[in-house]
Amino acid sequence: MGSVVARGIPDGPDEDFEALLFTFLGALAQARRSVRIVTPYFLPDPALIDALKVAALRGVEVQIILPARGNLRTVQWAQTAQLGPIIHSGCHVYLTPEPFDHSKMFVVDGAWSLVGSANWDPRSLRLNFEYVVECYSTTLASRLDTMIDAKRASARELTHADLRMRPLPVKLRDGVMWLAQPYL
Repeated sequence: MGSVVARGIPDGPDEDFEALLFTFLGALAQARRSVRIVTPYFLPDPALIDALKVAALRGVEVQIILPARGNLRTVQWAQTAQLGPIIHSGCHVYLTPEPFDHSKMFVVDGAWSLVGSANWDPRSLRLNFEYVVECYSTTLASRLDTMIDAKRASARELTHADLRMRPLPVKLRDGVMWLAQPYL
């Protein structure tokens, strides 16, 4: 593969500087063509949700690939509650079939990528010790894009209709769990 410009980014509750959050926000702000995210847990804080929506509204193709069935029901419920506004802004959410996929990838414009232990959730961004590597390499990004394409090929896109068709008790349950999002 040759040389890759890379930087390791440690983050954890012992740091005052929120390195992961700022790395995610910076990458989303710089995106011009595409943002591709694969994560098992997707509970971004309001700043990240806004950054995703703004990227999509700028014309960036935003793809978020999540497991159709998570291993933590409460997280899955909270996650579902906040997908409507994200989809409404033009982001595409794809749900992959079982088995549960614990992959974590983030690729921007086919040139920048981030891999490591961090999820898109409050625990990874503020509570857990995490380590990710950001890389500037079109070769690596292309390989990751190929992996993401394979995941997307077996996935189904989540639509507004899917979210609207959920029964009211399910919507209420999901909404209540979203309120607990900072603690999940």
